[in-house]
Amino acid sequence: MSQSFDNNPAFAGEVSLDCPRREIELCFMLPKLVPASHFTIQELTDAYNQTRVDYLVPMPLNAARLAEYIRIYDVDMERSVVAMSGEQILGINMIGSRALRSWITRLGVLPVKRRMGSGEAMTRYLLEMSQQLGHQRAMLEVIKNNLPAHTLFKKLNFSEIRELLILRRAPNGDYQTPQCQIEWLEASTALDLLGTYPDFLPWTNQPESYIHAGDAQGLRCQLPEGDAGWMIFRKQKFYLTHFVLHTEAGDPVKVGQALLSNLHNRYPILDTHIENITADDPHLPVFRDFGYLEAFRRIEMYRDAG
Repeated sequence: MSQSFDNNPAFAGEVSLDCPRREIELCFMLPKLVPASHFTIQELTDAYNQTRVDYLVPMPLNAARLAEYIRIYDVDMERSVVAMSGEQILGINMIGSRALRSWITRLGVLPVKRRMGSGEAMTRYLLEMSQQLGHQRAMLEVIKNNLPAHTLFKKLNFSEIRELLILRRAPNGDYQTPQCQIEWLEASTALDLLGTYPDFLPWTNQPESYIHAGDAQGLRCQLPEGDAGWMIFRKQKFYLTHFVLHTEAGDPVKVGQALLSNLHNRYPILDTHIENITADDPHLPVFRDFGYLEAFRRIEMYRDAG
């Protein structure tokens, strides 16, 4: 641990001239922000887990998983921050950086140190970093019903875009597959198709995430009646994850049935953990038919420059 962002008084625990009188006490309490790169991955992991002990959805990490998260999602460790009071870590907030856009993620503050300005100070700083990078959009997700975080992000002029579903499925036997022409796709072909997806994808499901993960595969189907579509997914040792489905022609339910039945028949013993399927995805009824259960929801929010 070394230098903090002491060039900004409001972030260095000093009084900002912009602080209203009624907030002057809070201004004195603002933490120092230290670059996350000044800490080991294990230190950051321990701090992150401590901030999530009472969280709505805790999602604990180990050091290997946090390192993988940083790599796959383009987390900028020089610009990500840790809030400090003396030698005590109060909280953590990270920023991912890609072309013209930023992603604010993993915000957490120790339970006993919340509502004292640390979360807002860290998020404001990351928004400043996003602006300095010339990014046109800052993105984030907040777990639905996490009212303190949701309120903070609205205060900072983030707008709600859509709800994202996290789905889980245990292995559930074989499925009868509809008559269709199936093509299993290598990563490069699947990623080419992902580049044609007509909507803006959540950060976790953007092409860069699949490329960095290095475990993408794909599947394409053509039904006799002309219905057609494809999907991309990540195959890990014990489970399938990160699905994007797209119907190119015809009925999304028929296309979804063809894709998922072939997928689960090919990998019958793997669990499935799906991240950030949009709540209005036309294939969603098929997921429910195949035994997928909703674990929780996130609200995706954007803050566009200007």
